Amino acid sequence: MYLRHWILLILLVLFAAASLWEVSLYKEIRRQAARDEARPADAIVVFGAAEYNGRPSPVYLARLEHTFYLEEHGFAPLIITTGGSGGDPRFTEGGVGRDYLIQQGVAAGKILAETQSETTFETVKAVAELLKAHGKSTCVAVSDGFHLYRIKLLFASFGITAYASPAPDSPIEGEPFARALYSLRELLTINLWHLGFHV
Repeated sequence: MYLRHWILLILLVLFAAASLWEVSLYKEIRRQAARDEARPADAIVVFGAAEYNGRPSPVYLARLEHTFYLEEHGFAPLIITTGGSGGDPRFTEGGVGRDYLIQQGVAAGKILAETQSETTFETVKAVAELLKAHGKSTCVAVSDGFHLYRIKLLFASFGITAYASPAPDSPIEGEPFARALYSLRELLTINLWHLGFHV
């Protein structure tokens, strides 16, 4: 009985500690989501989202429009659009993003499209390698607010300093249920990354 009592007590302490960690991490995700750190950097990196037959989805469009705003205001001389095909045989998120920005008036020579990545981890890894190959070490990362805590964490693990800049018109961040759901998904994904899973 005595041993069982101590085992139960230890399990309760571990559960309480894990719960506190998760609550603290969730709060950090939300704090980062509300903070715009945009400042001059080597590049603006816009994270891809769905595209529909060559057109950016509403979520991706909000990210691209914010990227255009940052470029117009001189935050970086280079833009990197990102994202693979997601099974689309004709278009990639990175390519659609590049084309959209060119249509808005950004010079094609100022945009690099990373079109192979299918996950956030793959995107950050590919962009970090690209930046280092060009002798760069900083970027402004553009995505939905819920996404940015993990993006900064991943960039730091690859030796890149990322300044987070959330898309202000994000359809996800503007809807309370979606915001909470996506933030909880990030919580799970960050835990998996700490356990060695690259997602």
